[in-house]
Amino acid sequence: MARIVKKSVAPVYAVAVVWLAFGLFLPLYRPVHFVAAAVISGAAFLVARAVSPDKTFEVPDPEPAPKPTGNPELDALIAERDKAVGEMRRLNDSIEDEKISAQIDDLEGTTRKIIDYVVEHPGKLPQIRKFMNYYLPTTLKLLNAYDRMGEAGVAGANIDGTMGKIEHIMDTVVTAFHKQLDALFGDEALDISTDITVMENLLAREGIGGTQINMQ
Repeated sequence: MARIVKKSVAPVYAVAVVWLAFGLFLPLYRPVHFVAAAVISGAAFLVARAVSPDKTFEVPDPEPAPKPTGNPELDALIAERDKAVGEMRRLNDSIEDEKISAQIDDLEGTTRKIIDYVVEHPGKLPQIRKFMNYYLPTTLKLLNAYDRMGEAGVAGANIDGTMGKIEHIMDTVVTAFHKQLDALFGDEALDISTDITVMENLLAREGIGGTQINMQ
């Protein structure tokens, strides 16, 4: 496990606010003024660091590189899977909101299942083009924005409003990922439904009744 420290930006912002306040509203033309500003900014730095400390989290050691499949498209797909899953894990470690964290866990598992299924069934590759080109990267973009804004350590209409919108849409995103996985099994479900119908008809001809099996 690798240990990563994510520096908080709040102390830097606090120091910047102090110097901005001195520059706009307080005298800053004698040495004593600069000393006072330095002392106050130092105190602000320490307070902000105590309120919003650096975050330390562990990242799993990178998994061994998968063996090439011999299909360039599938190899690229596997690489995209590993990159996306790694980013989800990083974001999950950084984001503290429990609901968002649980949703990221769900998205990670579903993404793995989608791509692993397509690797085993290459004919399904065209079916996930939109998922790979839009839904997955856009989801990661939203989660990265949520992480950055949460790290800002300040409240505001833009930050709070954007984070709220991301929280609101995440349920829909999780549902969309589930539907993408479910859609991959459409042909298989149809084949099984057909087999069951044929079996029911044969059993009926043999005079063997019983409970009807419903695949819907």
